[in-house]
Amino acid sequence: MSRNYIAYKRILSKFGRMAVRDKIYFASDFHLGAHPRSTTRERELRIVSWLNHIKGDAAELYLMGDVFDFWFEYATVVPKGYIRFLGKLAELADLGIKITLFKGNHDMWMFGYLKSEIGASIVDNELIIERGDKTFYLHHGDGLGPGDNTYKILKKIFRSRFCQWLFARLHPNLGIGIAQRWSAHSRIASGGKETFQGENNEWLVAYAKELLQQHRFDYFIFGHRHLPIDLPLPKGSRYVNLGEWINYNTYAVFDGENLELKTWHT
Repeated sequence: MSRNYIAYKRILSKFGRMAVRDKIYFASDFHLGAHPRSTTRERELRIVSWLNHIKGDAAELYLMGDVFDFWFEYATVVPKGYIRFLGKLAELADLGIKITLFKGNHDMWMFGYLKSEIGASIVDNELIIERGDKTFYLHHGDGLGPGDNTYKILKKIFRSRFCQWLFARLHPNLGIGIAQRWSAHSRIASGGKETFQGENNEWLVAYAKELLQQHRFDYFIFGHRHLPIDLPLPKGSRYVNLGEWINYNTYAVFDGENLELKTWHT
């Protein structure tokens, strides 16, 4: 048996074992750095184990907001920590997996750092994509639907260039320290679980139904609500909320034909 033939068989064997990258993954609300910060390392390791699991067949990864409980990019400084998570994202990017991050209400001050470091796309608000014959409406979910008018005003203020310029004038020790104290009073810090309010009282469901009157989407995928929900809507559409990784460890995966909401078990 010739050496060339043996080498050829080894190449075929190698490529035969390679997984096909054909799946799209969605996750949201990791809240890395949330109070108490002592819980972040365990959660980070759990997320990294999930990323290790999906890296073999993922074509795209959408992280849909509040990945960090606070994030602000100074000109030369970013919040410390999360090195295992960020390193794993870099590894996935190097494998050719397309990574898209959404700004949430906790990490809306995400600018160009992750784009320059790992080539991630950063989405300010909604994103509409088509994959196969399916159309997806993607958004973190903050500030949508009826009610919550106070936050809608605050969102405009916090996202203004002037507000960002003012915050950047603070020394990082002060600015990030203020943010961490604020984080200690957020709803995620309590560790409590959200409850389903009924289809007629869920504001993101109302928002999705309103959009459906103008345009049909196969899937509406949101975060922010902190509750995993998979709900059928009119016109054969579905509303999916991705939940969070404090209590639920939930994510969604699209295989080219179907979308499934799943739970990660380490």
